[in-house]
Amino acid sequence: MSKNSICATEVTALILAGGEGRRMNGQDKGLLTWRRRPLITYMLDVIPKDIAHIIISCNRNIEQYNAYGTTVQDTNYEGPLAGIYAAMQIANTPYLLVLPCDSPLAPLDIYEQLAVSLTSDNADICYAHDGEREQYLFALIRIQLKESLQEYLEAGNRQVHRWYGQHKIVKADFRGQQFAFRNCNSQADLAELNQKT
Repeated sequence: MSKNSICATEVTALILAGGEGRRMNGQDKGLLTWRRRPLITYMLDVIPKDIAHIIISCNRNIEQYNAYGTTVQDTNYEGPLAGIYAAMQIANTPYLLVLPCDSPLAPLDIYEQLAVSLTSDNADICYAHDGEREQYLFALIRIQLKESLQEYLEAGNRQVHRWYGQHKIVKADFRGQQFAFRNCNSQADLAELNQKT
């Protein structure tokens, strides 16, 4: 870990698993299995072992998700920012590491790269960029932005990138790793992962 980075003990990890799974015929994506493991377990692999706390944002199958961390609910499937805000409400660390539940090939160094980039630029939010697309849900966020996020949500806003844009942001460079950020929104996506890995 770089001396300019953040100690994992100062970070709470949040895995977003609150979607409705519309393209998965309503199935809970985080609990779908790929290569005999639930998708959410692949995200646990990229979380440092000394991370302070793990939170799962989910809206169903609460007991199953409790096996992986503390659960929070965003009430009405109101999107990832609602899950992030719910986690901020109970986190007692300065930083929140945000990860989706459905990207089983995520880079194992995702936390380290986000942390180094955030501190190097003294930014409020750092998210991954794969060279082609912004990967907004792979992010490290200062929890001191909680009030800003509350105001944004209470105004009826839900778009992640617009809230990010209100703050000092930096992108962690993951160019050339587009496939690592592939999220599984359908059974076809899971099948494609099998073919290409």
